Amino acid sequence: MRRDDVPLRDYNLLRMNIEKARELGFCFGVRRALKIIENATEGDIKIVTLGPIVHNKTVVARLKSLGVRVADNVDELKGGVTAISSHGVSPAVYEKIQLRGAKVIDTTCPIVRSAQKAAQRLAKAGFGVIIFGEASHPEVRGLLGWAGENAIASMNVDTITDEIVLKRIGILAQTTQSRGEFTAFVNRLTEKLLPHVQEIRIINTLCQETQKRQSAAEELAETSGLMIVIGGHNSANTRRLAEVCSPLVETHHIENADEIDAEWLHGKKKIGITAGASTPDEAIDQVIQRIESLYRV
Repeated sequence: MRRDDVPLRDYNLLRMNIEKARELGFCFGVRRALKIIENATEGDIKIVTLGPIVHNKTVVARLKSLGVRVADNVDELKGGVTAISSHGVSPAVYEKIQLRGAKVIDTTCPIVRSAQKAAQRLAKAGFGVIIFGEASHPEVRGLLGWAGENAIASMNVDTITDEIVLKRIGILAQTTQSRGEFTAFVNRLTEKLLPHVQEIRIINTLCQETQKRQSAAEELAETSGLMIVIGGHNSANTRRLAEVCSPLVETHHIENADEIDAEWLHGKKKIGITAGASTPDEAIDQVIQRIESLYRV
């Protein structure tokens, strides 16, 4: 069909390009966690997860259809089988679960597990531990537990005073933080603390899968007129993707296709799509289909 023969309502589709980032969606840790849980449900076992396995409502809803219930805290557990989320927990929380008579299924991401061990090694060696991360995030709460009593979590160097650090300091990061922001934090913190401490040890606990997704999103944002970032609004790694893209181009963080506003698409010739590490393929496909349908209206 020649361009002159294309119906007017479809003409925009010839000029509009939707491109997905080269790295997006489920990461290894999420796929692993879901496989562990799904395999465990095959025997008709009733499983309760301590917090959502991953921060994505669609995924949590699908697991609920398989009989997997979510408990908000340890006090809600009543024996049976309890699954620890991919974000991990502190040793104290793990012990509390066992004391309640529950059998434990641990889906902690291997990258998070590595960060936990790093925090524990620092604590045992007598280091005070500073974690670059969101203090309220489940992963960071768990890391603080592994890092012992001389540990704090912060994303603001100004909140870290000389009085709360020891002579030997270890610095690590929440696994989903951005490389650039962690580097800037470490540089500022080192400059601030160096006159007061004897040793500073930096451990790179950033997830390389997350870094690949951030780099790919940034690369796509540089050539797009609009970026759509798909993932749970409570997902830290998805928020990082939006933060990486927003300085470069108009960016919207959505959880599902219904949140798309047709006004965002007006006049856009290239729309970039990226998605957090806990976003399923079907959610990405639904967003693309929604964008295409709005162009046809």
